[in-house]
Amino acid sequence: MAQYAASSVTGETAKPRRFVFVLLADFTLLSFASAVEALRIANRMSGRTLYTWVTAGDGGGTARCSAGTEFTLDGDLPEINRGDTVMVCSGLRVREALSKRLLGWLRREMRHGPVLGALCTGTQVLAEAGLLDGKRATIHWENHDSFAEEFDEVQLTKSVFAIDGNVVSAAGGTATIDLMLYLIADHHGPELANAVADQLIYSSIRTDQDTQRLSVPTRIGVRHPKLAEVIHRMEAHIEEPISPATLATQVGMSTRQLERLFRRYLNRSPKRYYMELRLQKARNLLMQTDMSVITVALACGFASPSHFSKCYRAHYDTTPYRERGSHGSREQA
Repeated sequence: MAQYAASSVTGETAKPRRFVFVLLADFTLLSFASAVEALRIANRMSGRTLYTWVTAGDGGGTARCSAGTEFTLDGDLPEINRGDTVMVCSGLRVREALSKRLLGWLRREMRHGPVLGALCTGTQVLAEAGLLDGKRATIHWENHDSFAEEFDEVQLTKSVFAIDGNVVSAAGGTATIDLMLYLIADHHGPELANAVADQLIYSSIRTDQDTQRLSVPTRIGVRHPKLAEVIHRMEAHIEEPISPATLATQVGMSTRQLERLFRRYLNRSPKRYYMELRLQKARNLLMQTDMSVITVALACGFASPSHFSKCYRAHYDTTPYRERGSHGSREQA
């Protein structure tokens, strides 16, 4: 097996970098496994122990991932050193998995100056601790809207990963691989990072300039540029919806032409498609935030709560209030 020299700026005799993976209940397995595998392979390809890692959690014990597998943690939340990297990994029910002790530990240990990282919805944990104020960060696209509503002091991006000083974040999924390859290249040079990518059979390495989701044409399976532009404008104007007639004029077509395009490619009217986008955002906000139902309605372009409730029920066969209650969220007064 070929070995690759690790050209670390700290020198050949530098001690290994320690990663502390903080695993919350229902953490995303793919994000955690991708990070650990990248570190393991970096050690193997270099022929040296460049990295060590431990798993930790509030109280120690075990942590169950979203796939149902239970992991025995190496211990409780440890003392952090300046050269360490802390990676907070969580998943769907991040709010339920949070604890005051964990947030306090993060705030306290950050004073030692470690690299602080978040995988998937771990970004929300850092934001809850107040550690992302004024920082650039990313989170899984499904949580983007709710996060933006709650933490407007964070410079939220839609990139696969984000770097801002000693704070790093990855959107989850395979984006964790891109972040880890970036860190390995930064620590020990691009040759080693490329060797790790080859071992992972990961041929398209992304940067922090790449976005998480597919382009609109690819996502909806059409290649009509004007239709894609209309959908892009719809997604950008959820709180203040634009009429189909205005959208058609903005892209240089008639309302009738726009209707035909939506029927042909998406089997629904522009009005219906737009409504589904707004209701999807509303559902995310109801499930992921503590925003009141009225506030959610306004954030999704509904001036009347009763109209919002009527549309929501017609689409999801339940009311916004019941949706909120079924997910154990707290309704604000």
